[in-house]
Amino acid sequence: MTSALPATTRSITLVDVPAGLPVPGNFAITEEPLPVPGPGQVVVRNRWFLVFPGLRTLIGGKVEGVPLPSIHAGDTLFGPTVGEVVAAGPDTPLRPGDVVTHLLGWREHALVAAADCAPVGDALPDPVAHLSSGSSAYGALTRLAEVRPGDTVFVTGAAGAVGTLAGPVARLLGAARVVGSTRSAEKAERLRTELGYDAVVVPGQGSLGEQLATAAPDGIDVLLDTVGGDQLAAAVGAARRGARFALVGALSGQLAPDRDGGSAPAEIDTFRLVTLGVSLRGYSGVDHPDVPREWTERFGGWLRSGEITFPYARITGMDRAPGALQELFEGRHLGTLVVELPPV
Repeated sequence: MTSALPATTRSITLVDVPAGLPVPGNFAITEEPLPVPGPGQVVVRNRWFLVFPGLRTLIGGKVEGVPLPSIHAGDTLFGPTVGEVVAAGPDTPLRPGDVVTHLLGWREHALVAAADCAPVGDALPDPVAHLSSGSSAYGALTRLAEVRPGDTVFVTGAAGAVGTLAGPVARLLGAARVVGSTRSAEKAERLRTELGYDAVVVPGQGSLGEQLATAAPDGIDVLLDTVGGDQLAAAVGAARRGARFALVGALSGQLAPDRDGGSAPAEIDTFRLVTLGVSLRGYSGVDHPDVPREWTERFGGWLRSGEITFPYARITGMDRAPGALQELFEGRHLGTLVVELPPV
């Protein structure tokens, strides 16, 4: 055991299940004794944890087909995290000082089985980059959509955690033109100037189909969809023959106040899918276990060469964590959103 550890630690718990989108009042900061690791266990001092829209689905209890459990009233939230081992029980290869990733975020300290931790190593130049959603974008673009040189790629939700990486990755994979969507005119400008998107459509500012026809006058070859709904329908209307659609998210349902986070209906022209031979597939990471390692290797190389950046925003401090999901749902930030817990 290491010395000078605190006697207590704090975590974010769900107070009650909201009827709509969660707000800070649905969460509470609770304090409890710092756990002592047993055999094969470690205590990790979390430094950064991911704020992700999938928590809405878990809180709503709609977990069919999702490889994660529901979150009930009284439960501590969880999610991808980077932290430092501060105490280690017997029979574990990890030692205090090791930096690891695990899934017990939303707390200052986590008691984790060493087998459920992954040492960070030096594959990525910034430890926070291990919280990126780029693996999903990369896997969908390489395994399902199979981006080819010269393709026109459309990325919905391009200002989010997946989209801010999907566009630049599509370009590195050979795409000739990359188009995105975002509901913010300010973010649209940043996507063009900072992340290399050729054009950006803004839902709510005129016909989405007409905007997409202007942004991609020859149609689209690849869709990476994080939104669904009307944006998926517009993409079908812009599809070229043999277009490949990869669906990685359903934000239109997860962010709808009148839904439960477990569905995202869309009305699409299936006749067009048939006549143009358009493929439409959903991406699930559990079906592609080889992708994370491959992504990390390529991501690290691209980051070091400057060919790609990792856009993320930090919310600093445990006291601000209960409001982090609301900030995510309101679209206040570009890219990945993390809560940072400064070292003590």
